Amino acid sequence: MAANKLMTVVAVAVCLMFMVNVASAVGKAKCWDNWYPRCYGHAYACPANCPYHCEMDCRTCKTVCPCDKPGGVCQDPRFIGGDGIMFYFHGKRDQDFCLISDSNFHINAHFIGKRGEGMGRDFTWVQSIGLLLDDGQQLYLGAEKVSVWDNSVDQLTMALDGQTITLPPGEGATWATASGLNVTRSDHTNAVVVQVEDKFKISARVVPISEEESRIHKYGIIAGEDCFAHLELSFNFYSLSPNMSGVLGQTYGAEYRSPVKMGMVMPVMGGESKYVTSNLFATDCKVARFGSSSNYHQFGIASALNCNSERGGGRGIVCRR
Repeated sequence: MAANKLMTVVAVAVCLMFMVNVASAVGKAKCWDNWYPRCYGHAYACPANCPYHCEMDCRTCKTVCPCDKPGGVCQDPRFIGGDGIMFYFHGKRDQDFCLISDSNFHINAHFIGKRGEGMGRDFTWVQSIGLLLDDGQQLYLGAEKVSVWDNSVDQLTMALDGQTITLPPGEGATWATASGLNVTRSDHTNAVVVQVEDKFKISARVVPISEEESRIHKYGIIAGEDCFAHLELSFNFYSLSPNMSGVLGQTYGAEYRSPVKMGMVMPVMGGESKYVTSNLFATDCKVARFGSSSNYHQFGIASALNCNSERGGGRGIVCRR
């Protein structure tokens, strides 16, 4: 009898330890925008759809999945357009493509990848982005190549005009320029928020391809060789011209209508030749708008746009299908 009671106590203790470990593994996010004092600095648990990594919507004081809201660019590049419509743009490995081009800023992405067995295309991911600003500054954000992933090691590289940006360790650490470019750590390692006042905010996180992901999607990635570390990105724009273009940028246009075939499991955006560019800081893609003269619309993108509800709350957002 005593032995049975002891076994029961041990089992309960193990169960409680497991529950505590699971709870502690759940990710949290904080608001670092002091314009929202009710939310500022407080940690909130991530939603069930993205239990380990999420963002804080300071306006609503709620956590959201960055890959599932307008402006999300994640996975084998899966985009959520400004119109709320999801699509894939595969591009090609080891090439650069224009994601966003407007008269006062331009953003390209470098794709890495590998050819899938028996496939006619590459599996691709966004390894880095290059931002050009109208004051001449060039910002680089990229994931280091790494064979074995360790999230405690920072694999995110940043540089401004070719000079490495070194952020102090720790969540909330900030680096800024006199011109209004701000970079803030949103986690202890591998995640930052880049913001230019009145223009945009970009959330970037370095993530690997896990063995489980490779098995499920048949990527054929060999453990210990290259985990294809890449960026998960979330864009928010505060002022855009009517002529904004690029793979993602065009989806914010008032006259834009998505050409992808709706209802498909993987709706694909084609037209790689329009968006390809000669290097990460080039503005020679066919749809480039950088440096042109345009009028701007001031607006905000709701962090968790839901076109079937009334909770969007963004300034000037129109849901379209």
